[in-house]
Amino acid sequence: MKSFRSHPIGIDQGEEILFSEFADGGDMWTGKGPRERRSAIRFSEGFRSPPAVQIGVALWDVDTSSALRAEVKAENITCEGFEAVFRTWSDTRIARIRVAWTAFGEVPHVDDWEIS
Repeated sequence: MKSFRSHPIGIDQGEEILFSEFADGGDMWTGKGPRERRSAIRFSEGFRSPPAVQIGVALWDVDTSSALRAEVKAENITCEGFEAVFRTWSDTRIARIRVAWTAFGEVPHVDDWEIS
C-alpha cells in the first residue's frame, strides 16, 4: 500500500502507441520467441515522490491464428515519468498496441521548503 502524507495528490493520465508493425513487417508481427518494446512516458508535471502507475492495453491488433501471449507493465518509475513495457513470446503475432496509463501520487505544495 502506498501511504500519502498531508501533501496534495495529483493524477496524470494518457495513452501511448507503443508500436505499429503490421505495415512494415516488424518483428512483433513477423518474429517468434521473446520480444519486447519500451516507450518512455513523461508526466505532464513532476510528482513529489515516484507515483503509483496503473497501465493497461487500450487497443490491440493481433493475429488470432495462435495463442495471445502478452505482458504490459510500468517499469523504472520516477517523479518525472516511467517506461511502458510490452512483452510477448512464442509464435504470438502483434500488429499494434496502444496502452492507457494513470499515475497518482503526492505533488509538490507551495509551502514545501527545499533546504540545501
